[in-house]
Amino acid sequence: MRVSAPDPAPEHSKTELLIAVIARMLDGLGHVAVGASSPIPGAAALLARARAKDPYRVSVLSSQRHNDFTDGARELFDCAAQGRIDAFFLGGGQIDGEANVNLVGLGDYPDLDVRFAGTYGSAYLYFLVPRVILFRQEHSRRVLVPKVDFISAPGTSPPGLYRPGGPHALVTERCVFSFDREAGRFRLESVHGGVTVESVRDNTGFDFDCPAEVPETPPPSPETLALIRGEVGADIAEVYPKFAGKVLDIN
Repeated sequence: MRVSAPDPAPEHSKTELLIAVIARMLDGLGHVAVGASSPIPGAAALLARARAKDPYRVSVLSSQRHNDFTDGARELFDCAAQGRIDAFFLGGGQIDGEANVNLVGLGDYPDLDVRFAGTYGSAYLYFLVPRVILFRQEHSRRVLVPKVDFISAPGTSPPGLYRPGGPHALVTERCVFSFDREAGRFRLESVHGGVTVESVRDNTGFDFDCPAEVPETPPPSPETLALIRGEVGADIAEVYPKFAGKVLDIN
């Protein structure tokens, strides 16, 4: 009797891997909010919702279909203060080893050499949302620095300061870091396929904890890829049509 070999797992893009990685961090939550200019986190939140068995709320600020807020960011801030948002995302022009985020610019403030978009409510949400996932695709010493030039949102706070929120993880194009809030340090959790621990060290400006054996980031399953390329891709296309069309091949 001849047994046929199982079908090989479908190939995935780096973008699909990042969506799947972030979605796993959101499983089991109740309300995930996504800010502007965040197509990959937005797709990850919609993927987590598509797989959820319990009621799951996703608020994408720039969306009409996936946003119940009627007062924009002000309502987002109110929900965060009331403890009604479980996860949010932050990025930055610079991120350092203490999870400080720089959204202001490069150089000596106020005489900056380069100006970024601005802080807006990042520090407020960083203090209040229990699970803040830092996301920046580019993984280089230009972005992941020893110390940010300007602290827009601090990753840690002095002892005794009430702070229910803070950094949970950092996801990049190379790897996944977790963050130990008590130690104030990142820990390397996994490297993406084709990436070595040495290349992560070479391209990271700060020191981090590293286990003796670092696993490879699990690739998305065929079922997850089907959701990303189907329901999730169609949902995120409402907010980011160019992203969905070019990266996810959704028309």
